[in-house]
Amino acid sequence: MWRDSFRLQIFCLLMAVLAIVVLVHNFFQVEHLDDDTVSGSSWITENNVQHSLSQTTKTTRKPYCGYKQQTLSKREQAEQESLLAAIQWPKPPDGKIAFVQSTDPSHSDFVIVKPSRFFKVGDQLEVLVRMKDFQGKPKQYGGDYLQARIHSPVLKAGATGRIVDCHNGLYKVFFTLLWPGEVKVSVSLVHPSEAIQVLLRLREERPDRVYFKSSFKSGRYLETTECNVCLPGDLPVCNFTDLYTGEPWFCYKPRKLSCASRINHAKGGYQKGLLTQEESLFFQSDVNIKRPIPSSGPDSVIVKPKAFTDSSNMDRPEDPTVSPSGYYYEDEWRSRTHCVHHFNKSDDITKCLQGKVIHLFGDSTIRQWFEYLTAFVPDLVEFNLGSPKNVGPFMSVDLKHNILLKFRCHGPPIRFSTVFSSELRYIANELNGIVGGRNTVIAITIWSHFSTFPVEVYIRRLRNIRRSIIQLLDRSPKTLIVVRTANVQELGPEVSLFNSDWYSFQLDSVMRKMFSGIAVHFVDAWEMSLAHYLPHNLHPQEVIVKNQIDAFLSYVCPLQT
Repeated sequence: MWRDSFRLQIFCLLMAVLAIVVLVHNFFQVEHLDDDTVSGSSWITENNVQHSLSQTTKTTRKPYCGYKQQTLSKREQAEQESLLAAIQWPKPPDGKIAFVQSTDPSHSDFVIVKPSRFFKVGDQLEVLVRMKDFQGKPKQYGGDYLQARIHSPVLKAGATGRIVDCHNGLYKVFFTLLWPGEVKVSVSLVHPSEAIQVLLRLREERPDRVYFKSSFKSGRYLETTECNVCLPGDLPVCNFTDLYTGEPWFCYKPRKLSCASRINHAKGGYQKGLLTQEESLFFQSDVNIKRPIPSSGPDSVIVKPKAFTDSSNMDRPEDPTVSPSGYYYEDEWRSRTHCVHHFNKSDDITKCLQGKVIHLFGDSTIRQWFEYLTAFVPDLVEFNLGSPKNVGPFMSVDLKHNILLKFRCHGPPIRFSTVFSSELRYIANELNGIVGGRNTVIAITIWSHFSTFPVEVYIRRLRNIRRSIIQLLDRSPKTLIVVRTANVQELGPEVSLFNSDWYSFQLDSVMRKMFSGIAVHFVDAWEMSLAHYLPHNLHPQEVIVKNQIDAFLSYVCPLQT
């Protein structure tokens, strides 16, 4: 009898222990499941930011694409729809297009309309581009992405053209003739319309084609997991969505470590096998990527100087949509929207920047400004912050002239080698922490690292930055803010799938529209890289960077007239 009683007590004890285990298990399940209710609907409103996330880093089980689940005000929704409509690209006819029916630059040609007429500085030059396929047949639809410029090699002069798609295989290019002498025309096919459709598909369907990673560490134990704006599958993830801007970012949860143990962020790599065999034919370096289109007839005109001198090249108010915004002459950039003077001596830069704090925010293309200024100005000495090379943050100081120059990369997505988690900062948040004033100068660029994502991701980021800019200028209206645009770069079959000029062109168009009408200035790095004779490069060569710096400093220290 006593044995039966003992067995019953043991059984009850085991059941009690089991109940406790189940209760604890359910508690943690509830803790995780609570995160499933987090949505983007209350993160961002038109006038302020609401926070539905707690102040602690959480874990969630759902795959989450924040750009799809954000809720916008009516004004924000209307703006987003307008922006997306403005960059909508013409599509080829329905149905599969064979490679031989795609655009062939070598069979295509361009003609100068009325090449023998009398041209003078200030006139418009019209060029007609006629696209054909690999069988020599005229194309019947548009959607090709072209780049065009006029140039005079002897004068080291150049300017870009305005391209109009007639949607029938014909394109018109309009140039403003801005200097006298022999002016040559160059037109290139960057991508055929058939390739653009592939790039569109990749942008919408494969935003994960560049992937990122983070390391999590506790003591000697280290785990690394994949991260992105959107993660597929149903594995547990760490939610690193920014509490103030609502910018989404997620990493797969480490198996043993907590989300709070994240120590860094880095580029993971590039996905392979993105194209079918037929699609890959649209991306061939010596065939249809950035290939020149030959002329049929003369490819140059003679331009006579004006009979009198006027200031028509610099009498327009600043407008990021003016085309062309400027031109090169003797390797110096002459803006058509503001007066650029050239800082050829380091003393001139020192005099301009004396007593100022300069903040540079963005990617490696604005880091070039930091590197140029630090190298060119002897008294501006870099202070070693122990930051990873090419990553930052970086800081240079001129104690004698009271100059502080700082660079910080923008928040994820960013394809840098390794960024410490503590240094992952969003530009909008950094702007909110700046007091501003007449001695504060801010320069921003943000574009290249967003090329693989749907445009809504980029619009969200710019919306947050714009809001912070407006608030900063409201409290400190004398703060100077300059935006550096995107630039063109060298392209090959692989780079085209991740960083095509077409992606950059679309993002740049969005940025110019979103930042027009507010008190910011623009350095048109796009035209400054496209109009120049040097080969295209993601990181333009020093002569182009120098002209960008001249344009930037001309806002900081405008000529007194």
